[in-house]
Amino acid sequence: QVQLEESGGGSVQAGGSLKLSCVASGDTYSINYIGWFRQAPGKEREGVAVRYVGDSSTFYADSVKDRFAITGSGWNEAYLQMNSLKPEDTAVYYCVVSRQRPGRNWWNPNVYNYWGQGTQVTVSS
Repeated sequence: QVQLEESGGGSVQAGGSLKLSCVASGDTYSINYIGWFRQAPGKEREGVAVRYVGDSSTFYADSVKDRFAITGSGWNEAYLQMNSLKPEDTAVYYCVVSRQRPGRNWWNPNVYNYWGQGTQVTVSS
């Protein structure tokens, strides 16, 4: 089992920044991908950014490229620096972990084995 502890959500005005943190504990040796999804009211879950702990390669949704950056050291961390936030970034953000190596399929929520409880990010215009 893997436990995920998230922090860092909050409210900010458009153009502002927030940083989300996720630290995994438990069977972290089994982690291959760790990162973030989000879900806005009335919308489906959306992959935001993930990293492959094997070589630190990263994957981003087109909607957040050049604004968000995912970092982390080791097998069990994922930090999401969010800059130039927009109202459409408002959502509950979830830390996720996959034991698989989904590669180009990283955006598929079904490949993630563990999900955090979520942290709210609200961006006002």
